[in-house]
Amino acid sequence: MASNCSICGVCEILQITKYSVVWCSECVQGLCGECQNHHAVSKATKSHETVSINKYKKFPTKVLQIAQNCKLHNKMYEVFCRKHDCPCCKQCVKSHNNCEGLTDLNKIIKNVKTSSAVNEIEQTLLEVVDNIRRLSANRKANLKCLENKKSEIEAEIKQIRMKINHHLDKLQEDLIKALMRVEELEKRKIKKILTSLKKKEKDIAEVQDNFASIKQHASELQTFLTMKDIEKDIACEENFIQSIAISVSLNQVNISCQIDKSLQKITANVPKFGEISVSSDPCDFSFPKRKDKQAQIMVSPPTRNIDNRTLTFQKHINTRMSDVYGCSLLSDEKMVFSSYTDNNIRVLTSDGSKDFEIKDIGQTVDVVSIGDDCIAVTSGKSNHIFIIDLRKQKLKKAIKVNSKIDGVAYKDGHLIYCARERGIQMIRLNDETNTYVSNIKLPVFAYVTTFGDKLFYTNCDDSVTCCDNHGHILWTFCDKSVLRSPQGVSVDNDGNVYVVGRYTSNVVVIAADGQHHRQLLSSEDGLSFPWALHYDTSTNKLLVANPSNEAFLYDVK
Repeated sequence: MASNCSICGVCEILQITKYSVVWCSECVQGLCGECQNHHAVSKATKSHETVSINKYKKFPTKVLQIAQNCKLHNKMYEVFCRKHDCPCCKQCVKSHNNCEGLTDLNKIIKNVKTSSAVNEIEQTLLEVVDNIRRLSANRKANLKCLENKKSEIEAEIKQIRMKINHHLDKLQEDLIKALMRVEELEKRKIKKILTSLKKKEKDIAEVQDNFASIKQHASELQTFLTMKDIEKDIACEENFIQSIAISVSLNQVNISCQIDKSLQKITANVPKFGEISVSSDPCDFSFPKRKDKQAQIMVSPPTRNIDNRTLTFQKHINTRMSDVYGCSLLSDEKMVFSSYTDNNIRVLTSDGSKDFEIKDIGQTVDVVSIGDDCIAVTSGKSNHIFIIDLRKQKLKKAIKVNSKIDGVAYKDGHLIYCARERGIQMIRLNDETNTYVSNIKLPVFAYVTTFGDKLFYTNCDDSVTCCDNHGHILWTFCDKSVLRSPQGVSVDNDGNVYVVGRYTSNVVVIAADGQHHRQLLSSEDGLSFPWALHYDTSTNKLLVANPSNEAFLYDVK
């Protein structure tokens, strides 16, 4: 943005202060009314589009702050470097001499506003807005679902409470009825005895009255004989009393209640009515993506055709190793190879001589550079990823994972690795947290590589698959007449995929869209059941390794 867009840039050069009324983005200056008229008819500028200064000031700050000249050299941008994704002036481009994909900036930006790339961005923005709205609708639906579920749970709790209350009320009622029956039965027994005793008491009282009258008025003989009868009656009554005294009828009757232990446990062993828990189910919400992001066109030329790829042989390397299952090109033109049966990795210098070796680290499978100073090595059967310090030439640390591991790739501080039956997983190196990328089960010795937002992995059952970072499959290549038992896989700067075919003893390149392929190397080039390869995007070199002793380095154009 100009230092003061409100002042006419042309008049300012003439040391005249006039306020600008329009802004020309191509001239990168404001224009007053008079200069605007000259600007509109000048042959060099009449095709320039202008915008009112008020509208220009309303542009987003991020747009206004975009420098249209090189900040370092204050010169116009002329070239775009695709590798570093940045514009360059004439002076900047000197530091990009080794970069491929340098393109005239004017060719890229020509008619950019009417290009399909702009339309693609607009459509993508609409897609993003639509996805945001769908996400919002999804979350609102989840809120409504929570409210409905809360009401259902409340109703269920009340219903269970009512059932418990009803059941306890019934138990209480049955127990009280039983209490009343027992009490009534025992009361009847006691009342029956009381009735008998009252009758006996009445009979005795009558005898007492009669005996008193006899004493007063009867003769001596009558009194004597009556006494004998009364003695007999008294003996009977005493026997009656004695029989009652020694029978259970005179036991003290009590009633009690023993509450059922199961019911007592409710208060002792049931500390709460229930428990509210939260679970989270995987959401099946999918984001539709536009298949081809044409917006990339404005910053990069079309992907080079794989038919134009040429390989120039550079050197033959004697690895002096058996069962080489992984290889990688390092900085300073060094190379590293991993041996499955020798349980080691070996780093070679550019001339093929041994730099150093790390032994006894398990059956090593794949190896990948994770910066200038370290490499990561997978050891399948030991469930470990070993981090090796290249400068100190020693093992730095071992990371334990939850599966056997084969192929591995590095991206933005993460290792992405093939975890066999656990699919493809990703581990963050700074805290070793592990996440799933894809749950597709893989066979033994599957390999993986990455490019942009895509992953490519091999399956020794003769297929190569491309998926996005969420594991959604974009395409699968399978042609047994061309490629059998694919193992090592790598990718170039254009997203084209390089794969070794173990049983076809070849190297095949598959176009980034998965629609085309071409054989680059075969057994005639010395390949014999090759297992590993690596494409170095910084040097455009391809390293291919046979399992035993031999590796080959090619320059790719």
